[in-house]
Amino acid sequence: MDKAKQLEMMNQAPKVRAFVSTTSTPGTRVKICGITNKIDALACVEAGAHLLGFNFYPGSPRHIRAGAARGIVEAVKERAVSVDCVGVFVNEEIEDVRRIARETHLDAVQLHGDESPEYCVALRPLKVIKALRVNETYDPREAARYSCESVLLDAWREVSYGGTGQTFNWSLACSTRAHVVRLLLAGGLTPENVGEAVKIVQPFAVDVCGGVESAPGRKDIARVRRFIDAVHNASAEI
Repeated sequence: MDKAKQLEMMNQAPKVRAFVSTTSTPGTRVKICGITNKIDALACVEAGAHLLGFNFYPGSPRHIRAGAARGIVEAVKERAVSVDCVGVFVNEEIEDVRRIARETHLDAVQLHGDESPEYCVALRPLKVIKALRVNETYDPREAARYSCESVLLDAWREVSYGGTGQTFNWSLACSTRAHVVRLLLAGGLTPENVGEAVKIVQPFAVDVCGGVESAPGRKDIARVRRFIDAVHNASAEI
């Protein structure tokens, strides 16, 4: 097979490739969300991140266009093909999600709006992370309605689809684990509290955005390293 054909196959593969290995990589994974530039992306990869998130929701201060995201994803894959690149969408048209995922070579899409279980199924064969926002009325059994790769729990806030910087009752996350294939935990996580969260919830992955930033869309790499170290240390104690 010539190199041109190999490159074509590699470019097409991410949209159906499985998540970071659940068997060869021990411990809780780390997803750094809100990536807006190549320097931050590669620094997060070097620090040990397993997943990177790109926010395609226009209402987010960390919004990125597909063309810019594609360049970053390509740079990441050249450095570490095992790192998963995830596109974050909020109540987007299904065909637009498919198009952006294809153009950007995403490994998975994260649905952070009011998308239905049927919406998630319609996106197959794309890998889907469905985000659920947790408030006082949240029922862990709700997560079982979504047939997707993973469910992410985040703090609920009326005026925001994620990125609230607020935590929630982690016991609800523990209860949700029994109803999902993989659980991702988000919501106000920082280098200071993520170790405790990992020990209590034992999620497949933790998701952080504002907790490791110097400004919206600008990562503080020292905090990224501290965050990842805290996750590793906590995982080793479980």
